[in-house]
Amino acid sequence: MGEVVTVGLDIAKSVFQVHGVDGAGEVAVRRQLRRAQVLAFFAKLPACLIGIEACATAHHWARELAALGHQVRLMPPSYVKPYVKRQKNDAADAEAICEAVTRPTMRFVEVKSPEQQSVMVLHRVRQTLMRQRILLSNTIRAHMAEFGLVAAIGREGLLGLIQLIEARDPRVPEEARTCLEFLVAQLRLVNLQVLETDRKIRTSARSTEVGRRLMTIPGVGPVLASALVATVAEPKAFKSGPNLAAWIGLVPKQNSSGGKERLGGITKQGDRYLRQLMVVGALAVVRYAERHGTRRPWLVQLLAKRPTKVATVALANKIARIAWAIMTSGENYREPEPAAA
Repeated sequence: MGEVVTVGLDIAKSVFQVHGVDGAGEVAVRRQLRRAQVLAFFAKLPACLIGIEACATAHHWARELAALGHQVRLMPPSYVKPYVKRQKNDAADAEAICEAVTRPTMRFVEVKSPEQQSVMVLHRVRQTLMRQRILLSNTIRAHMAEFGLVAAIGREGLLGLIQLIEARDPRVPEEARTCLEFLVAQLRLVNLQVLETDRKIRTSARSTEVGRRLMTIPGVGPVLASALVATVAEPKAFKSGPNLAAWIGLVPKQNSSGGKERLGGITKQGDRYLRQLMVVGALAVVRYAERHGTRRPWLVQLLAKRPTKVATVALANKIARIAWAIMTSGENYREPEPAAA
């Protein structure tokens, strides 16, 4: 048995599984580790290749193990799954990771820095606060409707219900009004927290030169620019713009065989949050073009031939490709020049 050259590490909250092989591919180590034992174990190993699935806490462990001198590669779990033999367990998963990390065609995830992960925490917290705001608003509306007080859809309608609660409207019993006042106080706190996270996200987008250049793209605002900079750690890891669009999940799903191409809806692979922001930004551009016109002939022709939603997703794909070009070239966005008559 030789020294360990490749390790598959199946991470978890408390129990970690290690599967290591030597230069000949023979199993050199197979054991479980507690969380506190992980760094001490790898500190004793000579520098080797370590494969980890890109899941929760993976970037933290990748940074810690890389600091010990190891080469750490993160892989999407869906790419590791085909290498699992028969029954799934921690030992089989670690063995599959060890096998997958050595494949020459394997695709890897770039390790994020603590600063990039901090920006994504801002985005995730903002998402949570937005869900809480919707939940509180709908709860207030539902309880007020039980007493015959129904307001119009939108912020103004909700504000009218809140004013009735604060004015101690006699149609709302005392016990119910006390509880509704709790919800109103929570809603105001959540609104303040949403505004604060929005301010921090705008600051993070404008603090980087890449973020400022991304915001020159139509349909890309501070939120999307900040998310792109934090999520796409190394743009040059993608060979082209279409590769980035495919990673986000904005390309048709294929079921082709025998030379016949069968294309369906988009794959919806990759980062769901990033894809959602891309589509929302593209929809804003499409709506503006429908109301005020646009100088982009490609978009005009697409809207004439395809439904709005299809055109929106196609434009989101184009925005992803433009974003890749700007992030890798160091240039600003340039509006397309009108074709000569």
